[in-house]
Amino acid sequence: MSATDWTLEQGSPQYGRTAVVTGANTGVGLEVARGLATLGATVVLACRNGDAAAAARDDILRTVPGARIDVVALDVADLASVRACAEELRAGYPVIDVLVNNAGVMHQSRQLTADGFEGDFGTNFLGPFALTGLLLDRVLASPAGRIVAVNSKTSRGGRIAFDDLQLEKSFTPAVAYTQSKLAQLMAVFELQRRLEALGSTAISLAAHPGGTRTGILREQPRSVRWVFNRRFRHLTGWFTQDPTGGALPMLRAATDPAATGGQFYGPGGRFEQIGPPVLVRAAGRAQDIEAQQRLWKIAEDLTGVTYPMTREPS
Repeated sequence: MSATDWTLEQGSPQYGRTAVVTGANTGVGLEVARGLATLGATVVLACRNGDAAAAARDDILRTVPGARIDVVALDVADLASVRACAEELRAGYPVIDVLVNNAGVMHQSRQLTADGFEGDFGTNFLGPFALTGLLLDRVLASPAGRIVAVNSKTSRGGRIAFDDLQLEKSFTPAVAYTQSKLAQLMAVFELQRRLEALGSTAISLAAHPGGTRTGILREQPRSVRWVFNRRFRHLTGWFTQDPTGGALPMLRAATDPAATGGQFYGPGGRFEQIGPPVLVRAAGRAQDIEAQQRLWKIAEDLTGVTYPMTREPS
């Protein structure tokens, strides 16, 4: 197998393993859940919309008969919902082998989460940070636990506005989204360092779906949607792919037996927008250990969630 021809068939069997996928009712999240079910995992769809999650469950069962698919309620933009979801998962699953933090947004105007955080920062970073911390002991209980963050290559253009994290002074859709995704990627690397310091076999990785036609596009202004849906429809195949293809980087991060902690996967084809999943470059800013640790402490303070680790990296 070359570095560029990975398909789901190369993933390790997931029989006897439990996977939680957030935002799994549609798009990439649904296809990640389907792929994990295909490999034999018990899959928990953690979704905000219960009806949509039930429909997604039925959809997966039509294509993977006999799969075990459960549903729990989760709104990552609401820390009370995050805590309730974590409590339900902890009660039902003593071990969580794979956690895929997929749920996310890209707001076109400055909005606040239920807890008063800037919408992208709260939904894409703080909510998943809290959920991961609240479930970490369940992942550590797995002999081969994996935590996968669904990121974006736009994180390379992000900057952490430590003096204006909620973007009260400097909001634009691009600034908000890229900051939230850079923050998420920094947390992936900081968590991996902490897992290594703990001597854990669990690993923390990231992956991005490239130019995938998902719900994020529906959140763009009408003029942008019209361009993609009408004028340039005949060209989009050159730089976008369907959710099945977009899910492969996350599935590789979650199931490839050769994957290691701190890796970042994305499409290996044209402009990193389409193609089979390969290792891709992370932003240099994401590797700043001092900034990672500063952001981590801020996230703990804002969410009230402290990760259950006895040793921290030096």
